[in-house]
Amino acid sequence: MKYTKLSFLTLGLLLTGFSLNAQGGFVLFGGSGQAPAADEKFVRPLTGPYFHEDSFVTTDIRAWYVNHSLSTIGGDVTVMAVQARLALTDALQLVAYKDGQTDFSNDTGAGLGGNDGFNDIGAGLKWAFLQDWKNNFHLAAGLGYELGLGDDEVLQDTDELRLWFSANKGFGQLHLGAVINYLYAVDDSDGLLGNSDMVTVHLHADYFLNDWFSPVVELNGYFAQDDRGPPFSGVDAGSLPGGSGEDTITGALGFELRPLGPALGLRAAYETELSDSISLFGHRWTLSAVYEF
Repeated sequence: MKYTKLSFLTLGLLLTGFSLNAQGGFVLFGGSGQAPAADEKFVRPLTGPYFHEDSFVTTDIRAWYVNHSLSTIGGDVTVMAVQARLALTDALQLVAYKDGQTDFSNDTGAGLGGNDGFNDIGAGLKWAFLQDWKNNFHLAAGLGYELGLGDDEVLQDTDELRLWFSANKGFGQLHLGAVINYLYAVDDSDGLLGNSDMVTVHLHADYFLNDWFSPVVELNGYFAQDDRGPPFSGVDAGSLPGGSGEDTITGALGFELRPLGPALGLRAAYETELSDSISLFGHRWTLSAVYEF
């Protein structure tokens, strides 16, 4: 199918870039970007993979496995996806941030039990307009679009325009980050139960303990901007409007391991809902791997 062919094409392009410049920092048009010292390098975001985008321009592949325990309706949902990022220039990055497959367990409530299908496809451009390596301070903005090519049986099939702004600041071995997104529902009648505009906020902190280990703390917030459907938030697991009274805030603890050096990060995070909303969150484990070229 077209979806599978597109994924293999993207992977092939990135592997071609790797073969051309295996020493790191592959940039399609221009020289490789400046590499920070090991203790000044930020851990890439561990949670909120669709919307948590840092301020750095890299070429990398990120594999994700997410398992939600749905305390609100019972059962669980598993998401598997691969993201790709390509540095077009030292300041401009192509980001393929959403794809993959979603599977609901047979005991999931709300008529979702046993459903499985493809996610929507989301991609965009990031512009890192400030890269102050001396002070380790970075700012970026991005524009993305989510095509409603997924299956509505797994709460996909919606078109969204995405705008985001991110900031990162390092203080020696301590690294802080913040991202804010505005998601505009291009057609609020799409999907199984409709869609609405949403603001998401993501905060990040990691600490470089040594060459192979960094602990990470993250907070994520999902805030619906209108009431165009049932008061049940899909957060980042599905395109459900939620309603302005069902804001969802989560907290996560995790870590990154670098057993083979800084290019490969193996990560895990446990995340739970801190708010008291009706949502598709509950608590979840996120496992991921990042390989930078």
